[in-house]
Amino acid sequence: MYNDNDRSTYEYHYNYQGDSEGFQPAQSPMEPEKPGRGRGKRILAGVLCGALLIGGAFGAGWAVNSWRSAQPDQTQVMRSDRQPVEVETVSVTGSERLSFSQLYNANVDSCVSINTSALAGYNFFGQPVQTASSGSGFVLTADGYIATNAHVISGATDVQVTLNNGKTYTAQVVGSDTDYDIAVLKVDPGDTPLKPVVLGSSDELTVGEDVSTIGNPLGELTFSMSRGIVSCLNREINLNGTPFNMIQIDTAINPGNSGGPLFNSYGEVVGIVTAKTSTADSRGTAAEGLGFAIPIDDVLNMLKDIMENGQVTSHAYMGVIMEDVSRHAETGVRSGAYLVEVTENGPAAKAGLQAGDVITMLGTSTITSSSDLKSAVGSKSYVAGDTATVTFVRDGQVMTTELTFGSTIDKPQEPTPQSTTGGNQQAPDSNSGYDEYYGDMEDFFNQFFGRYGRAS
Repeated sequence: MYNDNDRSTYEYHYNYQGDSEGFQPAQSPMEPEKPGRGRGKRILAGVLCGALLIGGAFGAGWAVNSWRSAQPDQTQVMRSDRQPVEVETVSVTGSERLSFSQLYNANVDSCVSINTSALAGYNFFGQPVQTASSGSGFVLTADGYIATNAHVISGATDVQVTLNNGKTYTAQVVGSDTDYDIAVLKVDPGDTPLKPVVLGSSDELTVGEDVSTIGNPLGELTFSMSRGIVSCLNREINLNGTPFNMIQIDTAINPGNSGGPLFNSYGEVVGIVTAKTSTADSRGTAAEGLGFAIPIDDVLNMLKDIMENGQVTSHAYMGVIMEDVSRHAETGVRSGAYLVEVTENGPAAKAGLQAGDVITMLGTSTITSSSDLKSAVGSKSYVAGDTATVTFVRDGQVMTTELTFGSTIDKPQEPTPQSTTGGNQQAPDSNSGYDEYYGDMEDFFNQFFGRYGRAS
């Protein structure tokens, strides 16, 4: 039985010592204390412990404060004391490369945003339907000539041009060329001359070279710059039915960038941004990073021609109205361009060509359809004044003749003949001196939407 009086005899004191096996307790019986002496010792021990605790608290507080003062503030926001680099405003000289910041500062005042409105037709109630579109452009001359794409201002009844400083001008369309998708506008700058760009040479570009553009993406992100490289040169792209060698770039191009300048690393304009491919192919694979620009060397003389004459006068003009020969089985010819009409006193007529002839070759180019002839005449292979051998079939006989191309400036207003299939033939505007024949269904839709318009 446990006896309270024997408590001090059997009380154990544990002294922990460490060894390889861990901490093991060592037991030793305590020597009995004399009555009255244990209480005093406990009081003394309590006082000493209290003093030690108070002193330890003060010491710990001092140590913590000392440690904190030596440590950085964990919530402090670090800020750099680096001074911002000022971008030097330089002039484009063509002799030294520019940083992209320098290039932007040197050219942004030469770039413009273009906003147009056009009459799309009339609604069911006879009210006009207006459409709006936007694009980009760049200043060619200090007195207000501006370059852009033809599709940017196509059909526009009002053209507004805005500079980087916010000033807006009403622009007149001097002329355009749909085959090469170029146009020239004119504004009146008054007493404040505009700042023109510096033109470079697209023939000197190399694949991998840095390029950039400043434009009006989405019609509202005005004067945005994007950069990239030349991905390919002389990339053949079919532009409105005309094969054209383009500069392929991976610079970000979006709707609204059309007509803007393409700069080389010297800040010179080497192209006119005109198209972007982002649609999916037949396998459903989307394409990005595929932009195209018209080489400036290919259209510079045309731009000057438009400025002087209101149109490109160097285009080869043939003077025929044509359609695919597949509509005329009576000829016995399976492929070629059937001449519906030959313009009186035009280049084709002077070469001896007649209505009903089927052209199968132009120079060394095989002609299988009317679009082939259109492409051949509209390509850069022929200009006004050039002579080419025309191979054609007449009454089952293969014949040849020499044709000297005229200039579109001499192109007369050609009549609109009646369709041999019962509908009215439309002769669309063309700068290459030929007209495409359209049948009943195309004519119906053209007339319908020309009258009622499309809301967009």
